[in-house]
Amino acid sequence: MAASSSTVTNLISTVHHDIIESHILTRLDGPTLASVSCTSSHLHKLASNELLWSKLRRSTWPSTAAISADDSRLFFSDAYSVLDNAGPVSDLDRPFPELISAVDVHYRGKLVLSRVVKTETTTAWFRSSPLRIDLVDAKETVPTTAIEGGGRWTEDTCRDLEHGLTLSWIVIDPIGKRAADLSSHRPVTVQRNWLSGGVEAKFATVVGSVECVVTVVTCGEEEVHVKEVSLKVEKMEGTHLNGEDSLVILRSVMEGKRGNGGRREVESKRRHEEFMEKRRDVKEKTMRVELVFDVLTVAVGILGFVSLVGFYLWSR
Repeated sequence: MAASSSTVTNLISTVHHDIIESHILTRLDGPTLASVSCTSSHLHKLASNELLWSKLRRSTWPSTAAISADDSRLFFSDAYSVLDNAGPVSDLDRPFPELISAVDVHYRGKLVLSRVVKTETTTAWFRSSPLRIDLVDAKETVPTTAIEGGGRWTEDTCRDLEHGLTLSWIVIDPIGKRAADLSSHRPVTVQRNWLSGGVEAKFATVVGSVECVVTVVTCGEEEVHVKEVSLKVEKMEGTHLNGEDSLVILRSVMEGKRGNGGRREVESKRRHEEFMEKRRDVKEKTMRVELVFDVLTVAVGILGFVSLVGFYLWSR
């Protein structure tokens, strides 16, 4: 086996590096290119070309073309990998003046929406208010011809969106030069909102006892429009974390232990279902406690009333 591997390596080394760089490596995706770079020192040198990884980064996530990255290979590794365990935040007092979000929405491989949003994180309003980052303004709708359905939404349409709609929401720490994709890639749920008439697709990543949720809302009769793309961080109880606490969560994701991004969809779906099951258990437990409290309150009230009546009758 070792002799065979050595022979292959020797054969590859005889191929001109321009051919390898221009006609072979440019056809590979990120994970394959990373694997190739580990096979030999010769291929490692060729596959570590910054220009090669920069083109790959921009083709995989078009929104990142508007962002400068000193190390595109590190950026790809951060954005592609999936969170295994959130890590402790190093240097918690380090300045974090700005959070960058690079977002791409695709439907059946066609780009629907691609934007970069920069959020100032130093204001008192951001730190104390529930975190919500909106990609689309409240009065704006983004027309798209890629998504089918229009006003004829059915269960099959929602099922089609669940399989055809993909999203990446990459948060970037420009000071620490780390990044992470908070999306599950495909929706964990797709359902019709009967009050607004829109269809909500939710993408999620569970981080301990909270969940980073990206909601995509589509609407329209004849033409489908993207009405909302927003990020929130939700607690187990259903409430939202404020900006200050959310930053700690996001930094723990960027600095946490990563795994193979190829299992992002399966892992995200499984963790979301476990999270929702725990949320239902917490809600049921809270309702039971409130029910017991209500019963005790009524019982004390009745006992007090009976005692008052008894005292009145006794005093006569």
